[in-house]
Amino acid sequence: MPARLRPADPADVRAALDRLAASDREAPARADLKLLTKHFLALLEQRAPGRSVEVRVPPFAAVQVIDGVRHTRGTPPAVVETDAGTWIALATGATTWTDANAQGRVLASGERTDLTPYLPLR
Repeated sequence: MPARLRPADPADVRAALDRLAASDREAPARADLKLLTKHFLALLEQRAPGRSVEVRVPPFAAVQVIDGVRHTRGTPPAVVETDAGTWIALATGATTWTDANAQGRVLASGERTDLTPYLPLR
């Protein structure tokens, strides 16, 4: 069984967010994207416990959240997938679920895939 995600040290999160904000003209560091993605997925897992929706942020991590029918094998019936930059923007409140969805930056299918009640995570 894979290790559960854990929130990162607050100082590391602040530093990664600061570097991310400063990298507007450059590609963000992969290590910062990974740290922040996993951190915010861990917070989502705490805020919305369950196993009915799989939230995927490739290539960094995926987590099953939200109470409901438990998924155990194969492709889950409810999936949310997005890139790391969009996930971090959603988690920090830099963008809204509605805007990201309308812009095609989030792919969501199945029941309970609207994450609006759980975002932002800060």
